[in-house]
Amino acid sequence: MNVKSFDDPRLTAMGLLSEVYAGLSARMQPVFAAAGLSEIDFETLIRLARSPRQQLRMTDLAAQTELSTSGVTRVVDRLEREGLVARLSCATDRRASYATLTEKGRERLESVLPDHLRDIDEYFMNLLDPEELGTFLATLRKVRDVVRPCATAGAIELESPAHP
Repeated sequence: MNVKSFDDPRLTAMGLLSEVYAGLSARMQPVFAAAGLSEIDFETLIRLARSPRQQLRMTDLAAQTELSTSGVTRVVDRLEREGLVARLSCATDRRASYATLTEKGRERLESVLPDHLRDIDEYFMNLLDPEELGTFLATLRKVRDVVRPCATAGAIELESPAHP
């Protein structure tokens, strides 16, 4: 293999994507930390907030966050201890349970969102014109649907709600 192989544009694309993700994560971290949240805590809470009835089956939450079932259990346990999430039994399947956003969880999200959205605008959205943004988002969805087909698991309401 020659030196030119190291200049392959595919390597450049993956490197840029990795650098952008790492840079955005670093820029977002102080806002999450100030709210007492980790990045995965925020991701869990926002996914619940954006789901039907603000709840997801634990298996769907694991699929959406790409955590193992034990990993999502640990995150939900921690968020439950803080009162940000509650666990509910499934009305139709005793083996399943739901993670549900609590009022305290919604309040925590509402407190962090203004600063988080400001960061998103400053470090991402405001850098692209509307056409670039539309194309970029469509491209991200296309790639996401191939590499993480479960990223929207449970996002469409298909079954009866959990018992409150």
